[in-house]
Amino acid sequence: MPKPFLRSRSLSRKRVKLPSGNIATHYEDKRNSSSTCHFCGKPLHGAKTNKLSKFSKSERRPSRPFAGVLCHSCLERLIKQTSRGSL
Repeated sequence: MPKPFLRSRSLSRKRVKLPSGNIATHYEDKRNSSSTCHFCGKPLHGAKTNKLSKFSKSERRPSRPFAGVLCHSCLERLIKQTSRGSL
């Protein structure tokens, strides 16, 4: 019988064959999905995905405007639109 905290369905289960021939179950934390751009949906570069609580707030996302929300091309387009006053 697994420990109570291992009975959670938020952990993924992996069946592993041991050298003795027995089969054991290894429990793995699910990885967070990578951040995506709000406009185009492309994955964002430079944004950490796993174990964010281990990092300081400044390490969790890049330090630029709309970091962790928009990709560079959508940000460039947004800055151009706002400077031209067409927003």
